[in-house]
Order: sequence, then C-alpha cells, then structure tokens
Amino acid sequence: MRVRATARGWTAVWLVVLALAQMGAFVVLWRLAVHTPLGQWLDTVALTGNQIGRDQITGPVNKILNAMSVVSLLAATAFIGFIALIRGRVALAITATLLIGGANITTQILKYGMDRPDFGVDPERAFVGNSLPSGHTTVAASVAVALMLVLPPKVRVLGTVLAAGYAAIAGVATLSASWHRPSDAVAAYLVVGVWAALAGLVLLLTQREDAKISTADAHRVAALVLGGAGVVAICVSAVALAWLVDLPRVAPDQLTRRPLFAGYAGSAAGIAGAMGVVAALMLAVVHRLVPRHKG
Repeated sequence: MRVRATARGWTAVWLVVLALAQMGAFVVLWRLAVHTPLGQWLDTVALTGNQIGRDQITGPVNKILNAMSVVSLLAATAFIGFIALIRGRVALAITATLLIGGANITTQILKYGMDRPDFGVDPERAFVGNSLPSGHTTVAASVAVALMLVLPPKVRVLGTVLAAGYAAIAGVATLSASWHRPSDAVAAYLVVGVWAALAGLVLLLTQREDAKISTADAHRVAALVLGGAGVVAICVSAVALAWLVDLPRVAPDQLTRRPLFAGYAGSAAGIAGAMGVVAALMLAVVHRLVPRHKG
C-alpha cells in the first residue's frame, strides 16, 4: 500500500472547476426548464406520464417521501457527525454538517426567491409557482454525499452506492408522486454538488501539512463505473426527450401513452443519472479530502 503526501494544489483546482461547472449547469437548467415554453412542456409531459403504473408504486413512493422530514434530517446529520467524531475527525464532522445545512438552506432560498413565468403549459399547477430545486431531493442527496465523506475507506464504496441509490430513488419518487418536476430534482443534485465541492475545499484548508493519502483508497474503478452508469442514463434521457421535442406541441393530457411514457421514463433516467454523476465526481477525490493518515 503506497502512502504519499496529498496533492492539495491540483485537488483544489479540481474542486473549484467542479463547483463552477455545476453552478453553470444549474443556471442553464433553470433557464431552459423554467424560462422557456419547451422546457416547461417537457417537464409537464413527464409529470403527466407518471400516471402510468402509479397504482403499483404509490405505497413505496409515499413511504420514501414521508420518511424525509426535518426530524429525520436532523437525525441523519447527527449520525453522520457521530461517525466523523468516532474517527477522530472534528473538522470533518463540522464540514459534513455545514454541507447538509448549506445545501438545504440554499435550496429553500432559491425555491422561494426565483420566479416561474406562466406560459400556459401547465395551468393545473400554475398557482404553485416555482418549485425548483426540490427540497426532498436535496435532503436525500446532501445526506448521501455527507455520508460518503465520513465513512471509512473500507466501506466507502458500498455506502456511496447505497446512499446515492437512495437519493436517486428519492428524486424519481418526487416525480412519481407529482410533487416535483424532473428539473427540480436534477437542480437539487447540482446544489448539493456545489456544496460538496465547497466542503472539499474547506477540508483541504483544514488538512494538516503532514497528511498522507493511500492509493488504495482512490476507488477509481468504482467512481468510473458509477459515473459511467450515470452518463449512460443521462444519454437515454436525452434520446427520449429529443424524440419528444420533434412531436407536435399539444397539451400533455392529449398525448398518447407512448410519448407520456417516454417523458416519464426518460426523465426518471435523467434524474438517476444526474445523481450518479454527482456522486462519482466526489467519490473520485474524497480520498484526498479525507486522507487515511491525517498527520
């Protein structure tokens, strides 16, 4: 097992680029999904398509969403902080807590601070106003990424896959329950991704000079597989949505079963894929942020 000093400079550059890229992706998503008639129409098609098979998944979907509350968020945050503390990582406990709190507060500020023009695409939900980003999805994703940071290297990959999987399911569940549009869930992942990168920078700044990383903790293959699966899912989503774009722009409730299914299934794939990519990007660098030998 090779152990060497951490490369803080390049890691910091990577995190800054990661934060800026996800900020940019958030702005682009917001502009396209919220401020264009086409974007609103695609979101509404996906929401309308969730009626397909809804009776079979209503029970599990409600259980997943109802499990996410302020109490459960506080409990999860305390548990994550406890894991870091028993590992002797005080700075990590504080940073993970700030990640969760910062991401969820940011989501609420954005949700109630941004406008949503009414293009007459979805009159049934026009009174709701802006719903981007999704609060429930932010809760699940922020806990998942924070857990990834605090877990010991031996169980980090398993924990990341399970936590990211749950966060992806939670995002899809908000669509299935008609609580949120697909863009809301993806935007939530990007908010969490930005805060994860910022948390990584904090961990670098508080890292001791003699901290050393182990190459065995890199988890490159796992990150590549997770990220690759996410990219494939996003590509599937892009194909489905591109097919919908070529259809006549009629009211979503007038579409046949096939385009409605394409909108719903394609959006679900995009939601899951986005979470996979966000998780993989952090998994690829977390061993440098939380080195095995803290010095």
